[in-house]
Amino acid sequence: MSLRMALLGLLTSAGPASGYDLTKLFESSINHAWQAKHSQIYPELNKMTADGLVTVEEEGPRGRKTYTITGEGARELRGWLIGKEPSRSFRSEGALRAFLLPTLEPHEAVALLRAEAEAYGAKLAELEELRERKAAGCAAGDPSDKDSQFGKYALDLGIRQARTIRAWAEETAAEIEGSSRS
Repeated sequence: MSLRMALLGLLTSAGPASGYDLTKLFESSINHAWQAKHSQIYPELNKMTADGLVTVEEEGPRGRKTYTITGEGARELRGWLIGKEPSRSFRSEGALRAFLLPTLEPHEAVALLRAEAEAYGAKLAELEELRERKAAGCAAGDPSDKDSQFGKYALDLGIRQARTIRAWAEETAAEIEGSSRS
């Protein structure tokens, strides 16, 4: 369901787009919050067309289709955003690994945590660079423009999460290291 909502959101923000264009938009924006592969996007667009949420506006060279959100698609997106309570539970390999850290030798746990801290530091740098690029783009246009706001809040959430997880990994590594010396 979330892939469907992500695609409806992209079509709302970007306007009519081909599956290729949506895949590229997905990779450069929503993919930081919700991952989907090219092989998942095209079948979902076909289902959305069959369900009346998008229409195929034109078919271009080599069967290139341009998708446009319908009124029903816009209502479904809005209803999902406003009327559906999101799941607060999630599967996280990182959380599972944190749960299972005591099964490792202290030096192994510390090494794993330091690698996590480094990986989240790199993710943080990537997201902060993206925020700077978006800010530079907003400076050139109207900052109240809906397109310039698209993804802004998810980007802020991602930056905060990366900072928090990096700090947790560093602090936990230090704690394990300190307690293993005692």
